[in-house]
Amino acid sequence: MREHDEIRRLGFPAKVGLLVLGLVCLLCIVSLPFTLARGPSGQPRYNEGDLGDARLPPVWAPVSPLQAARLNARVPEGRLREIAAMYGLTPEQAAEAATGPCADSLRREWRRTALGTDAQGRSLAVRVLLGGAVSLAVGLAAALISVVIGTLYGAVAGYAGGWLDGLLMRIVDVLYGLPYVLLVVLLAVAGDAVIDEWVNRQHERASWVAAQAETTPESDLRAEALRRFPPRVLAESTRRAMGLLTLLIAIGGVSWLSLSRVVRGQVMSLRQRPFVEAARALGASPWRVFWRHLMPNLAGPVLVYATLTVPQAMLQESFLSFLGIGVPPPIPSWGSLASEGLAEINPYESSWWLPAAPGVMLAVTLLSLNFVGEGLRRRWVR
Repeated sequence: MREHDEIRRLGFPAKVGLLVLGLVCLLCIVSLPFTLARGPSGQPRYNEGDLGDARLPPVWAPVSPLQAARLNARVPEGRLREIAAMYGLTPEQAAEAATGPCADSLRREWRRTALGTDAQGRSLAVRVLLGGAVSLAVGLAAALISVVIGTLYGAVAGYAGGWLDGLLMRIVDVLYGLPYVLLVVLLAVAGDAVIDEWVNRQHERASWVAAQAETTPESDLRAEALRRFPPRVLAESTRRAMGLLTLLIAIGGVSWLSLSRVVRGQVMSLRQRPFVEAARALGASPWRVFWRHLMPNLAGPVLVYATLTVPQAMLQESFLSFLGIGVPPPIPSWGSLASEGLAEINPYESSWWLPAAPGVMLAVTLLSLNFVGEGLRRRWVR
């Protein structure tokens, strides 16, 4: 009953946001066994496609005459001849039909999916579902990193006080002065560079060649250096996992500044409360006071700001993936799907559904998260 009362107090927008967010998460997570399973070609379904089916429009989208001619050409030749004979047309004339009874018959033979296909013939619906799971997982993981760092940092600063509090807060002020987006980009790029250097070992070879160049010509040392320091073998799945971990650290490692200040203020207020003074009077150690009396009372504000941090982390991941330095391909995310779809917008034949589907899903999810966060803020933060 208490949980139901808490939900009722959130307000109508937060309830709607919670419902929509639950449906999106359920849809993306439940579909993971299907989207990750291997299809008939042996490729995972999210990466399986036929170039002949590239840029097929969704079933609900209007079809231009140019798209109709391309879809007619994809009808099996035998079936195309049968339909053409039914209306006294040649197969070439039937394939060019955009309106009329013949076009209606051919329309029923078209291969179309719920959200269409991308430039490589892959189902956009499958990729959007997996991209949603990836974006939500990255957002939640990055927000968790941010919350852990911000909560501990702010709590230590507020509880310790004095010169340590001043030093920690000046560090936060310095970090606030740095460009946030640029810092995330630099951390992500630097992480990829470290992985590349570890795999290729170029620095080790260069150092060895420089050390031996005094007695041996440098040209003779390069082959020996490559033999002594061959590139390390790194599985592609491991490389993607390391790139994803770098992305999480880059996003979560710079988004905890506001939370640390909030937690610091709450701790400075709580440590003056009577229950904390009573615990000290009873002989409780500073460590026990910190973990048993202060930290539990921070749960409300931390939960609220964690809810508001998730959409920020998702937006940062989408932005980095849009720039091509986010989630490593071919794993999709909503940001990378929007980036791929943007290249298909042109005045000749615009595949507008490619950026629209992930963009709408991202916007709805972020809006729902912000509604839920605002409802929690009004409920728990005074």
